[in-house]
Amino acid sequence: MDTVLILTVLIVFFALAFDFINGFHDTANAIATSVSTKALKPRHAIILAASMNFIGAMTFTGVAKTITKDIVDPFALENGTIVILAALIAAIIWNLVTWYFGIPSSSSHALIGSIAGAAIAAAGLSSLNYTGFIKIVEALILSPILAFVVGFIIYSIFKVVFKNRNLAKTNRNFRSIQIATAALQSFTHGTNDAQKAMGIITMALIVNNYQTSDDIQTWVQLACATAMGLGTSIGGWKIIKTVGAGIMKIRPVNGVAADLTGAAVIFGATAIHLPVSTTHVISSSILGVGSAHRLRGVKWGTAQRMLITWVITLPISATLAALIYYVINLFL
Repeated sequence: MDTVLILTVLIVFFALAFDFINGFHDTANAIATSVSTKALKPRHAIILAASMNFIGAMTFTGVAKTITKDIVDPFALENGTIVILAALIAAIIWNLVTWYFGIPSSSSHALIGSIAGAAIAAAGLSSLNYTGFIKIVEALILSPILAFVVGFIIYSIFKVVFKNRNLAKTNRNFRSIQIATAALQSFTHGTNDAQKAMGIITMALIVNNYQTSDDIQTWVQLACATAMGLGTSIGGWKIIKTVGAGIMKIRPVNGVAADLTGAAVIFGATAIHLPVSTTHVISSSILGVGSAHRLRGVKWGTAQRMLITWVITLPISATLAALIYYVINLFL
């Protein structure tokens, strides 16, 4: 077995490992509100999220193509195989560290930062596709801001519409609705997050001359969807605890507003082929809903800790990927 094939197999393995970890790291966000309000039992929520993530991942490929070609040019990437391998290892390490401490950081930031860092280590700043890279970074920055605003607006509308309703009855009705909104949010999560690993595998196949276009092969789509679904089935209880209860006390009506906001923003990004951080979007939607409900009810200390993690993820993952690239390069 030649070296190129071995490295390609390693990349596929680490990409699927990344998707598996993404499943219990990021997917927890999609079901955190429904678990915290007891709309769904944890086991049922996990099964629902795993199923809907799989379906979502099998439905679209636009985001995967963006990852394949918009950060760096896979057809001209110097030492592309080592760059991709280093990026995956760095992203996995950062995901595991933040999962261990229960911090809902962004797998998207980690992966995109890692690709950029490893590529710069291999071929300098000129290796980046600045038009595509800036577009992706803009989406990562603007999407949580949009989620906060939309969440604030949706919950403000809910407050007006349901102000004269019986609170207990309203919560009971919204608890039932939340099952559907949790499913919708899990579906949209799959349409965006699972595609990132698909894009990485496709990039590796192009770099190593196993394919000549940016089309996502069916086996790649199926493998990534399965990996994320299996990861989701493991669950990410530390992240669920932070998102579901660490930001604010969530009632069913809050959960529905946050779920609808998160699903709308994520699916909107998927529709225009842009990768966004589902972690950022969902957490920001909860912050927006919480601010509309009662500013003092939001645990801003948790929000601040999350914000710091969001800010540092890109540079840390980029630096880590560059270091790993240099280490791997020493032995190959």
